[in-house]
Amino acid sequence: MYDATPEHLDLVLDETHKLSRLVDDLRLLTLAEAGQLYLDLQTLDVRQLLLDVRDAFGAQAEEAGIRLVVADGDTLPPLVADPQRLGQVIGNLVTNGLRHTPRGGSVTLGGEVGPAGVEGVRLWVADTGEGIDADDLPRIFDRFWRGDPARSRVEGAGSGLGLAIARGLVEAHGGRVWAESQVGEGTTVSVLLPLAG
Repeated sequence: MYDATPEHLDLVLDETHKLSRLVDDLRLLTLAEAGQLYLDLQTLDVRQLLLDVRDAFGAQAEEAGIRLVVADGDTLPPLVADPQRLGQVIGNLVTNGLRHTPRGGSVTLGGEVGPAGVEGVRLWVADTGEGIDADDLPRIFDRFWRGDPARSRVEGAGSGLGLAIARGLVEAHGGRVWAESQVGEGTTVSVLLPLAG
């Protein structure tokens, strides 16, 4: 038994918050995978969404010594999407980028009209971090998967659900998500969403 000191109570409260977030994440992922997730579809200004995410993570990036920017680009067509859920997707990608980019590096958010023959918008988050081994790349969107088992013991390592949730939310919008990476050079995660929503 531990004494009910402020230090012990703070530890219990912190662990309770982590467990609550994990349960919420699992619930969200299950609903998305079952096709039962409610989406509040609205016409969405994509560039403004990227700017909002940048602003939300600006202080965290500054504290880590990482440059967080939105790439200049052409005017993007509006999307029909759930702004909160899509913001969560981009936020998860930025969180990973910041976590795996060393001080002095950068994380860039951007968007462009989809590749030729595709009616959609490609959003992307690119970092100059450690990169992902080619053998690991196909599994990074799996639940609880981590390339380095030691990561689960690192402070702030997360639950291993962020990318799985991102994939579920993107697929709920009728889109797809993928990653490209070179070890030691960084990672780019792309989200392709249809214009029709």
